[in-house]
Amino acid sequence: MKKKSGLLRIALSLLIIAGLVRFAMTVNWHSTWHTITAADRTILLAAAAVNLLSLAIKAVRWWVFLRPVGANSLGLALKATFAGAGLNNILVANGGEAARVIFVARAAHVQSAKVLATLALERFFELIGYIVLLALSVSFLDLPASLTRWKPVAWAALVGVIALMVFLVRRPERAEAVAAVTVVGWRARFTAYMKHFMHTIGGISTGPRFIVALVLSVGVWALQVWTYSLTAHAAHFDLPMVGTVAAILLVNLGFAARLTPGNVGVFQGMYALAAAGFGLDKNESIAVAFLIQAQQIIPVTLLGVALAPEFIFKRKQAVRKEDTGLDLHDRADTAKVKRDLTGD
Repeated sequence: MKKKSGLLRIALSLLIIAGLVRFAMTVNWHSTWHTITAADRTILLAAAAVNLLSLAIKAVRWWVFLRPVGANSLGLALKATFAGAGLNNILVANGGEAARVIFVARAAHVQSAKVLATLALERFFELIGYIVLLALSVSFLDLPASLTRWKPVAWAALVGVIALMVFLVRRPERAEAVAAVTVVGWRARFTAYMKHFMHTIGGISTGPRFIVALVLSVGVWALQVWTYSLTAHAAHFDLPMVGTVAAILLVNLGFAARLTPGNVGVFQGMYALAAAGFGLDKNESIAVAFLIQAQQIIPVTLLGVALAPEFIFKRKQAVRKEDTGLDLHDRADTAKVKRDLTGD
């Protein structure tokens, strides 16, 4: 079974590479390079700054969920977010997300199951922000037919995520404690890990936190629209705002999994497809896509790689008191839970 899965992964990778090579052969690289070199450097720097701001807001969104589990430092959330994003740009399949969990768990001495739960909610709201943007755009903007046909799916997805948010906030077992037990064997350890994970999801899922996370998510996607628009303006690429929104929707269709490091190649193809829907030149659109990725990848990667060693070489505390349960209550509540569990 593993062999078949490996062969399928290799075949898919080769297919993607072949498609990218074929696409690259149709590009007039001289024209593309001319567009890149003629871009306004000042506006590109402004676009890079806006992009860094959007990443910082993502870190704040994560921090909203990290605080209840004992990782109170906003600076730590910022550093880990930038480090993870930087690693995402040099790894496939969003490998930097796993690094984020390890970084915070080690630095804050918090059980990794708890950190993973907070990250799951943070990424969930990234998806919610995209779905909100998609649903509103296909309903009220004059987008290409390739996007407007997704209107029923977008609204169904929006209803689904709203229902899931309501369920997480209202689930009655969210305040229950998980007993500290000694487990033997990988199955038992995995089961215990998932219990801590699910308990944390329930414990930190509250209406106020969800409202704040939703507002921050809208802000993140709005800043991304601004980043794309500034970059197109810097390259003198006359893509209207509705075209910029269409491009963002297309290039982020597969944001949950990156098929290439930094999604290079795939990003350019999808951006060119969106621009073509508005009658713009393919070679110029590819140049703009490269500029967008350059100002998104280079600063973030440099910051991320600079920050990663701080976490990688940070020694892990031998014994973490948070491993005994979920610290989602005040001290009096925690003491009561312990008394109930021990019978004292």
